[in-house]
Amino acid sequence: MAGHSKWAQIKRKKGANDKKRSAMYSKHIRAIQAAVRSGGSGDPAGNLSLKNAIAAAKTDTVPADNIENAIKRAVGAAEGAAEYKEVTYEGYGPGGTAIFIETLTDNVNRTVADIRAVFNKRGGSLGNSGSVAWQFEKKGVLLVRDTSERAQETAIEHGAEDIQESEDGLEISTAPNDLYAVQDALAGAGFEVESAQVTMIATNTVAVGGDDVRKLLTVIDALEELDDVQNVYSNADLPDDSDD
Repeated sequence: MAGHSKWAQIKRKKGANDKKRSAMYSKHIRAIQAAVRSGGSGDPAGNLSLKNAIAAAKTDTVPADNIENAIKRAVGAAEGAAEYKEVTYEGYGPGGTAIFIETLTDNVNRTVADIRAVFNKRGGSLGNSGSVAWQFEKKGVLLVRDTSERAQETAIEHGAEDIQESEDGLEISTAPNDLYAVQDALAGAGFEVESAQVTMIATNTVAVGGDDVRKLLTVIDALEELDDVQNVYSNADLPDDSDD
């Protein structure tokens, strides 16, 4: 969610209970297998979608064996296996926030019905295509456990567009295609890269406070629990203690 440190998002995901963690792993496995089939290759070196899917899975601590097995199953999948396609949805949440939803689905009618039901029950509304997408842009984001000038210079030299310093390290933004060049340069220089993935970043934010914080997080949690939903992004600027 915009306004939140990426470190806070990672902490929140890693702190998920076992049931939520299992569901999260399943979503990543689906994304990896879909990337293999759509990209026509099980080699991330030649399949950027797969490379991105693996990076996202590693950020959420999906075990390497699970990732490897998912790729093998996708490469050897028989004809007639479920074909998932990427579909995005847009909506409005509590506090006037914009919500952008990425899904992988084999049944669009089911997916849109489930998403609409969450909005109707939890607050907010499903919007038309293009209603909020303009408020987000795709970026590469790296989290580096170092705040030194050398780390920042290394990132800038290899394509970093923006660098934000936090108490835990550097949050580095890049163009999507420059993400892995910056990651490789930092790792090669000896810096610990906590995560590197392509994500959606809000270009403007909406401050949310009071009871709207709880309502918004309830909507986002409910959307993330849907099997077909891969990622949920919001332009909410939330209080620092909203993940506690």
